[in-house]
Amino acid sequence: MLFLNPLLLWGLLAASIPIIIHLLNRRRHKTIQWAAMQFLLKATRESRGKKKLRHFLILACRTLGIAALACAAARPIVSGLLGWGGGTIDLVVLVLDRSASMEIKPGDGLKPRRQIVLEKVSEAMKNLGSARLVLIDSATGQAQDVPSPEVLAELSGTAATDTGADFPTLLARAAEFLAETPGRAEVWLASDLQTSNWQPENERWAVARAALASLPQKPAIRVLSLTGATAPNASIRLLGSRRLADDLLLDIEVVRSADSRVAANLPLTTTLNDTRTTETLTLPGQSLRFQKRIALPAGSETGSGWLAIPADGNLRDNAAFFAYGPARSVKSLIVSPAGEAADYLALAAAPPGFGNQHTERIEPSQAASLTSTGVAVILWAAPLPTGAAAEQVTRFLTAGGQVIFFPPGTTPAKPFLDLNWSPPTPAEKDKYFILQDWNHSDGPLRDGLDGSPLPAERLKAIRRQVPLGEAPQLARWEDGQPCLTRRVVERGTAWFLGSTPDYTWSNLGDADVLLPLVQRILALGSERFDASYLALVGSEPAKTLPGETRTRLDNFGTQDPANAAYLAGVFKLDERLLALNRPPGEDAPEILTRDALDTALEGTNYTLLEQAGQADDPTLSRDVWRAFLVAVLFFFISEALLCLPKKTTVQVLPTQLKPASLEV
Repeated sequence: MLFLNPLLLWGLLAASIPIIIHLLNRRRHKTIQWAAMQFLLKATRESRGKKKLRHFLILACRTLGIAALACAAARPIVSGLLGWGGGTIDLVVLVLDRSASMEIKPGDGLKPRRQIVLEKVSEAMKNLGSARLVLIDSATGQAQDVPSPEVLAELSGTAATDTGADFPTLLARAAEFLAETPGRAEVWLASDLQTSNWQPENERWAVARAALASLPQKPAIRVLSLTGATAPNASIRLLGSRRLADDLLLDIEVVRSADSRVAANLPLTTTLNDTRTTETLTLPGQSLRFQKRIALPAGSETGSGWLAIPADGNLRDNAAFFAYGPARSVKSLIVSPAGEAADYLALAAAPPGFGNQHTERIEPSQAASLTSTGVAVILWAAPLPTGAAAEQVTRFLTAGGQVIFFPPGTTPAKPFLDLNWSPPTPAEKDKYFILQDWNHSDGPLRDGLDGSPLPAERLKAIRRQVPLGEAPQLARWEDGQPCLTRRVVERGTAWFLGSTPDYTWSNLGDADVLLPLVQRILALGSERFDASYLALVGSEPAKTLPGETRTRLDNFGTQDPANAAYLAGVFKLDERLLALNRPPGEDAPEILTRDALDTALEGTNYTLLEQAGQADDPTLSRDVWRAFLVAVLFFFISEALLCLPKKTTVQVLPTQLKPASLEV
């Protein structure tokens, strides 16, 4: 509870007046022992307790009535947002989550959470009188003064965006601002508590907590939890895009929040260079991942477009944008001696009929001088690189390349990336090493988009080398030893496969496993060339360089020039063509748990206002002085009723009757 006129609370001292009068009246009367009164006292002793209780109730009503009148004059405000205590708030710092997920609508489907909380904060600020409001939004991260609560929802800094949020950094910036601003302050965090935006394990939380703890005013932290039931929603996300000659191949995922036990049909509209087509998607469950091949116009060097589904509970996740550039060939580099293994690797990297794919083989002795320009994948079937060759491969991985290492068949020497091979091991006579367990949802051996698994169980080896070192295992042999491991190196990935396509080793050359594995890793390696046309909203590639101008090319959705840098769409940045999409974390459904929130805000003594984003909730604060006036009337009327005299019954004793006269 907060009082807008706290000086009037001195009126509470007047509540002691009835008590003082009562005590003075008791001192006015002296007690004198009188023998005849003893009989009356004995007669009334049984009713004395009831009279004393009545007198105490009268005194309490008078005291509480005066106290309630003083509180009403001080104009109290009560809410789940404001804490208990007297005094005024000089400053409120509103940290507003403007991420794409904040545009989801509650169950009533009327307004998005961002708009609802802005209206409630505006109403709360009106009740706080002359308190200063400062906004720090998640898109810009900058502090700005709000001239009036009425215009809060109209500012460009509170509009919808397609960005993510970084709450550890935002809270640290709020602490930096408060360090330069004296006075009693509170920090209000308005968020849907999406885990990807809060990052509770991030080390920057320790910096933010330390900055808050060092502030002299010790601001109160209020978390406005915008969670709860939401309107039905479906989202579409672009996982990747590749140009294959005159076709554009898009990896797409559609997720819905409705009951996944019932299949649903969803219209999908594809716009390519102002040409629009519509098809119907059937979602058998909660999500659908598929590839869409789009035929590009003849002679088209560059272009763009978007995929859209109907508007629903969140308007920010109904579109995904793409752009493409000139066709380029996909090149693979094979580092291996000439022989059977090198031949099968060349077939897997450039199968017949794949005209835009070609390979080049070099001897391992030439690896130190290899040129990786334009190379998507390196297939390394030789001893692990060392010296200058290791430096070349590391630079290739850092730049986003993919490297598949195959067993060299020799005793291992120095490790690479802290990974190595075990000595070559033959299988027992008349037995095989059989691939039994592999990851069906991740990695190059994952199931197809239609859910059909790869026939990886057909891989049988009579000789193997086991990958050694700390790396995630994506496939294991029957005896539990790793067969396929992965090590991520910045933008690239190193893969270690425990067999080689040589029939003195295994039947890997049959292509049941080798062909899909190499082609999928090749697609990852070639994406880095097409990635120059794709970026995430708010990322470094999406920012304008010095002297660049930003021009939006699509006509889909919100056209807000003031927030152009924070919206998804197709943009021209001088000579650069970019399709910007919301961060993947905005589609993640994970919500921060109370334990994780306690960990992130440990030591701040924060308070949590849950369900603040629901449209049918009360406002964040409300003026309750009228309730105190009602209490004044109640106490004074009760006092008047208690003071009413009791009705008495007169009893006539027989001795008071006169005897009747007798006539003789």
